[in-house]
Amino acid sequence: QVQLVESGGGLVQAGGSLRLSCRASGGSSSRAAVGWFRQAPGKERDFVAAVSASGGSTVYTDSVKGRFTISRDNAARVVFLQMSSLKPEDTANYYCAAREFPNTAVKGDDYDYWGQGSQVTVSS
Repeated sequence: QVQLVESGGGLVQAGGSLRLSCRASGGSSSRAAVGWFRQAPGKERDFVAAVSASGGSTVYTDSVKGRFTISRDNAARVVFLQMSSLKPEDTANYYCAAREFPNTAVKGDDYDYWGQGSQVTVSS
């Protein structure tokens, strides 16, 4: 069983940057692909980015390409989401999720473990 805890959210002005962290405990997260999802009030949860277990493969939703970067430090059991050039439409609760397979996935149903979320608010 893997436990995930997100941190790093907050309030930032448009154009600013934030770095989210997802720290794992329990289980064997080094063999797990990890994804970030976000959910704005009244909207469905959307895929943002994912990284393979090795860190060698990443995938992003189109709206964040060139602005967000996902990476991982398996020794520290942490996955990062570096967010730059933030826009008001990036405002959401951001969740990290892990799956018991090494390859990335973009659907929430393909993930087995979820964190509690970290709120990101971008003001205009």
